Amino acid sequence: MARWKKPTNEEVLENRRALAERARKGDLRLPGAVAEIRKGFGMTQEEFAKTLALTRRQVAEIEAGTANPTLETLDRIGRLFGFGIGFIPRTSQ
Repeated sequence: MARWKKPTNEEVLENRRALAERARKGDLRLPGAVAEIRKGFGMTQEEFAKTLALTRRQVAEIEAGTANPTLETLDRIGRLFGFGIGFIPRTSQ
């Protein structure tokens, strides 16, 4: 498996713009959103975990959808990106 390459500053800005647009459209869902937010900052799981006072394993489990994060943890993750926790209307599928 190829190693993850840290994005350039320009790539980080573009990732963040795209992620914010998806959030505005209501097209950002857990658990994938956590990995996308982390990658939007150009952080490894270890760096992201330290920023949030979590373990790398906790971050990996949240991203994999096998964890049950508290509202406080989700709020801390969202605040890093300027997001709040809330309900959004479901889209018809």
